[in-house]
Amino acid sequence: SKSHSIWQKPIFFVLLVLSKFYGFAVLLRNRLFDLGIFKQTKVSATVVSIGNITTGGTGKTPLVAWLCNYFIKQNIKTAVLTRGYKKKNDVADEPAMLAKAVPNVTVVVNPDRVAGAKKAINEHNAKLLVMDDGFQHRRLARDVNIVAIDATVPFGNGKLLPAGLLREPITSLKRADAVIITRSNQNSPEMIEEIKAKVRKLKPEMVVAAAVHKPMYIKLIKDRQLGLDKLAGKRIYAFCGIGNPDAFLQTLKDMSLNIVGTKIYNDHHVYTNDDIAVINEDARYKQAEYVITTHKDWIKTALLSLDKFQIPFAAMMVELEFADGQEKIIELVEKSLADNQ
Repeated sequence: SKSHSIWQKPIFFVLLVLSKFYGFAVLLRNRLFDLGIFKQTKVSATVVSIGNITTGGTGKTPLVAWLCNYFIKQNIKTAVLTRGYKKKNDVADEPAMLAKAVPNVTVVVNPDRVAGAKKAINEHNAKLLVMDDGFQHRRLARDVNIVAIDATVPFGNGKLLPAGLLREPITSLKRADAVIITRSNQNSPEMIEEIKAKVRKLKPEMVVAAAVHKPMYIKLIKDRQLGLDKLAGKRIYAFCGIGNPDAFLQTLKDMSLNIVGTKIYNDHHVYTNDDIAVINEDARYKQAEYVITTHKDWIKTALLSLDKFQIPFAAMMVELEFADGQEKIIELVEKSLADNQ
C-alpha cells in the first residue's frame, strides 16, 4: 500500500544513518585492536575461532562439531568456548547441541572468552580451543581465524546492521585465515565461484573451502533415531526459529519430502506452551505424520512437547561434509598445533 511505502523510506533512512554510526564504532574498535591499544590475551593452547560477518545462522555449529570431532580422533584434548545464550529453565541451545554432537568434548560456557579459555586449559588440560562465534570477540588472541559464509546469503545485502545483515564490513574478512562457504549445494556453482573470487580479491592467500549440510537421520525423544528413508511419502510439518529458515526448508525440499505445512519463528525464539499448542494444532489439522525441526529448535522444544504431541516430533540431524578444501583447513590447524608445542 502507498502509505506503507511512504513510511518505509524514512525508516530505512534512519536505519542507514544508524548503520553508519555502527560501522564507525566497529572500525574504531578493530583499529584499536590492530594497533595494540586494546590488548589481546594469548593463552598456551591453540585457539581456532569459528565465526561469521553476518547475523543469523551460517551453519557454524556443524562446523565446530566437525572440527572438534576430527581433532579428538587425533587424540588432541579439545574444548569449545561458547558464550551461550541463556534461556529460561537455564537451557542454552548451542552448548547443549555441541555437547551432544561431539562426544568427549569439554564445553565451557562463559561470556568472558579469556576466562573460559583459562578454565579449559587449567581444569581440563585442553590443547585445542575452538571458539564458537569468535570472529568479533578479539580479546582472546587466536591462531587460526575461520569464517563461515552461508552460500544462500553470502554478504547479507551488503549493508551493515541495523540496515542490513552485516556485523562488520566485508573488508574485515582480511583478518580471516580461511573462509568456508557453507550450504554450497544451495546455490549455483557460478555463484560459489563468485563468492570465492570476491574473498580472494580481498586477500589472495586466503584458504577457501566449500561444504554442505548433509542430512544424516532424524532424532526422536529418548535418543531414538530413524533413517531418512522412513520419511519417504510421509506427510511432514516443519517449523524452526533460526537465522536462516529458508536454508532449513530448502534442505527438506531437496530431500523430496512431502511438506504439508510450515511455521517460522524469529532467531533465538523462546518457545512457550502456547507455541507448541499452535504447532500441534496446525500439524494435526494438516494431517501431518511427522513434525520436524532443526536440532537447535528441537532442544528448546522437546521437553515442552513431551506430553503434547500425538505426532512423532523429530530433529533433522545434519553433518558438515566438505565439497573441497578440507585438507587445507586441517593443515592450518595442524600447523598451529605444531607451532604451539
